[in-house]
Amino acid sequence: MRSKWLEGLKSWVPIALGTAVYAFALHYFVIPNELMEGGVTGISLLLNYALDWPISITTLALNVPLFLLGWKTIGKSAMLYTVIGALTLSLFLRLMEVAIGHGWIVPFRAEHDFFLATLYAGLTLGIGLGIVFRFGGTTGGTDIIASLLSRTRGWSIGQVILAVDVLVIGSSLLYIPKEKVLYTLVAVFIASRTIDFITEGAYSAKAFTIISDEGDRIAEAITQEMDRGVTLFAAKGAYSQSGKNVVYSVVARQETRKLKGIVKSIDPQAFIVISDVHDVLGEGFRGR
Repeated sequence: MRSKWLEGLKSWVPIALGTAVYAFALHYFVIPNELMEGGVTGISLLLNYALDWPISITTLALNVPLFLLGWKTIGKSAMLYTVIGALTLSLFLRLMEVAIGHGWIVPFRAEHDFFLATLYAGLTLGIGLGIVFRFGGTTGGTDIIASLLSRTRGWSIGQVILAVDVLVIGSSLLYIPKEKVLYTLVAVFIASRTIDFITEGAYSAKAFTIISDEGDRIAEAITQEMDRGVTLFAAKGAYSQSGKNVVYSVVARQETRKLKGIVKSIDPQAFIVISDVHDVLGEGFRGR
């Protein structure tokens, strides 16, 4: 039982850290410069701009009915990390409101260079959400709606999230200048790339799939000259109907040129497919 709680803490603590960064980004960069976000957070921002309602309360209030719906439909285990993420987000949003109200933190308001605020808003939003997503959490809202519609209607989760975000950000044109909406789109793009960078891993490698009649020799050369692991797949050519071994190996990006040279020296006619690989774990790469 104790080990189960310790395993849970290994995810809950980073999720809490991610929501803290996300809450900081909203109060320090987004709200002072009248930028927007998608989903439930975006709705909360609209209510803040229109009625001056604190987003810590509206975010939680909008998420509670979704929690109950998701708990019954999606299941307790699948909803646990979502609830943790949404609750800690509301907590840190409230702490930021108190800190700003007492003057302990002074938000960043861009006077002329809104692109600078946009850049840092997207970066910090992406870092916060990236940490949350990497450890299996979410901030609730749109994710729950998308999961429900995916299960009940068969709709794509990505399409549902995109549709809601477009609707919310589009509605913001009623309350904020269109220039700020355009800046928001830039921030959303930067945040999405940052999320991908964090969730997929900073380490990037290259995967080689090599189709050759000299597969065994190529595999041996890779093992001896590069000290990299190789996997051989038995295959058969559709046209020639002849059997051969397909070579698969993952190498560091800087080793790409060397591996190409090895293959070319053994079989200049070899067919090579090179793919990007992210977050490589195992011997010769990052620790597990």
